[in-house]
Amino acid sequence: MRFFLDISYEGTSYHGWQVQHNAHTVQGELNHVLSTLLRTPTECVGSGRTDAGVHATHQVAHFDFDKELDPDDLVYKLNSFLPDTIAINSCREVKPDAHARFDAELRSYEYHIHGFKNPFKKGLSYFFNIDLDLKLIYAACDLICGWENFQAFSKVQTDVNTFLCEIKEIKWEQTNEAYVFHVSANRFLRGMVRALVGTLLDVGQGRTSVDQLKEILNSGDRKKAGRAVPAEGLFLTRVSYPEHIYL
Repeated sequence: MRFFLDISYEGTSYHGWQVQHNAHTVQGELNHVLSTLLRTPTECVGSGRTDAGVHATHQVAHFDFDKELDPDDLVYKLNSFLPDTIAINSCREVKPDAHARFDAELRSYEYHIHGFKNPFKKGLSYFFNIDLDLKLIYAACDLICGWENFQAFSKVQTDVNTFLCEIKEIKWEQTNEAYVFHVSANRFLRGMVRALVGTLLDVGQGRTSVDQLKEILNSGDRKKAGRAVPAEGLFLTRVSYPEHIYL
């Protein structure tokens, strides 16, 4: 039987999602606790990788177990054994061929920025206290929403077959002295969201025009795009699946 876990984690103390040798990762923690509770070596497969320091309010992973299992009881036990920085929100049985990564139809991220020094936002938001022209950023978001090839915003030497992504939503919100960047797509490239935010910050400061952004997108050259902003402000917020995969 296959099960989907709905997971949240605060990523500051982890070297990302994916298991790595000699590194503390979210997937590594979860595999260890699952194997302990189920009394058999168990590995979970996530919807995608998040980098070191990146957070998730909604990550999804699947695992297999061929004995009877009470999902609610497993959630309770997992939360009892996992560190405080990882929470399991639900466990649902799915079809045997359902896949947390390949069946995902939509992924959503948020990037949080605050413009005033605040010790309570440390590790959860990026401190950036330069004024931004939101009209320029909105125009840039309109351009990005209609684009398909995002090679200019992908980490170099990444193993992918295509740089095509379908942006479903992209917007920039301001609340008091804080900003939240929202983006949803069918897929994302490695480092794409942080590079997009860094480039949009350049646009908002007038350092990069919307016409120059179009040239960057056309170039496919990562060196021409803006810097990757720090991981601390980035959250994976939603992974959506077709309803028919759930039992």
